[in-house]
Amino acid sequence: MSDRSRPYFSVQKIGVGTPDLIRRRLCLTVSAAAIGGFGLAQSAARAAIVRLDVGKLPPYSNSTLPAGIRSRIVNNINGLAIHMLEAGFETKGRPCILLLHGFPELAYSWRKVMLPLAAAGYHAVAPDQRGYGRTAGWDAAYDGDLDSFRLPNLVRDALGLVSALGYRSVAAVVGHDFGSPVAAYCAVIRPDVFQSVAGCDSKRCRVGSVWIDLAGGLG
Repeated sequence: MSDRSRPYFSVQKIGVGTPDLIRRRLCLTVSAAAIGGFGLAQSAARAAIVRLDVGKLPPYSNSTLPAGIRSRIVNNINGLAIHMLEAGFETKGRPCILLLHGFPELAYSWRKVMLPLAAAGYHAVAPDQRGYGRTAGWDAAYDGDLDSFRLPNLVRDALGLVSALGYRSVAAVVGHDFGSPVAAYCAVIRPDVFQSVAGCDSKRCRVGSVWIDLAGGLG
């Protein structure tokens, strides 16, 4: 085939510029369309967000919990309204065991442990920690102050709850996952209140210069 008989297309003749310029324009057009669509999708998603005020949620109903465990809110605890579960509450004067959940969990995570503890003669108490579940009163703003989530302040939350329940001390504080360092801080800061400590899924924890073996005590 001669050069004259071959089909020839010149981008210069259609007046759209060089191939590199065409590609750049195409990329810009596609990118702009994609960004615009993403912006519209974000706007629609924002419009669909429902803001839930956890402070207005009631305690769990009996259909949510095993028989023998109840849910309630305890107000004015270090600025919080703390939602908690408890078992063994029917008999007054029982020694208390405080159960602190981890991340991302709730007091509800302890429900299968609480009844055996109650059967063993304890008052088992499991709160939704600051920032979790139906506990309200903490700063939920995106750029809010995070100082209230420091471990010493979480100890104040635990101490305030124990005191509000009428206890001067508890038999044990037990933490799981992130609840373990909170439990360890409880035992170090107020050993007079938290008489023993145990951790699940956390072998050791450092509190200042003190290492705590959560399976065996202070180290």
